[in-house]
Amino acid sequence: MKNLFLFCWLTISCFSFAQVEPNSVLHKTILEKDSLLFNIGFNTCDISQFEKLLSTNFEFFHDKSGISDRKKFLTDLKNGLCKSPETYQSRRELLTEKTLVFPLYNQGELYGAIQYGEHRFYEKMEGKAEQYASTAKFTHVWIIEDGKWKLKSGLSYDHQH
Repeated sequence: MKNLFLFCWLTISCFSFAQVEPNSVLHKTILEKDSLLFNIGFNTCDISQFEKLLSTNFEFFHDKSGISDRKKFLTDLKNGLCKSPETYQSRRELLTEKTLVFPLYNQGELYGAIQYGEHRFYEKMEGKAEQYASTAKFTHVWIIEDGKWKLKSGLSYDHQH
């Protein structure tokens, strides 16, 4: 509960700081990591992208499926959405125009970023055309671990069909 409180406080307090411009290096870096995670990892079920980009202490909060740590998240992905991509495939589309990035500093040194945005999900089932499934909001906390950007926490909420 303490971690959830801290995460929510960080998320809410970030809006009192200035977001970075879409053409900034930080914004481009976060969108590049987002693309690796979702356009390659999620949309093609390349689990290795998640293994590379998730922090060892990753936490995920979902308004429909509860809380997951890194191990549970990866297991659920392998045995759920990515169990049988030939019969069911989910695709995520980032709404870049609704994506905001806020830097996180510790005594003037960049250590992470908060990414806030919206995304759409589509589903393709065997023998059927892809169709819209839902839209949701998300908040990601990206941190620099050993010189590499890692996803530390994720919130996925306000899913609308």
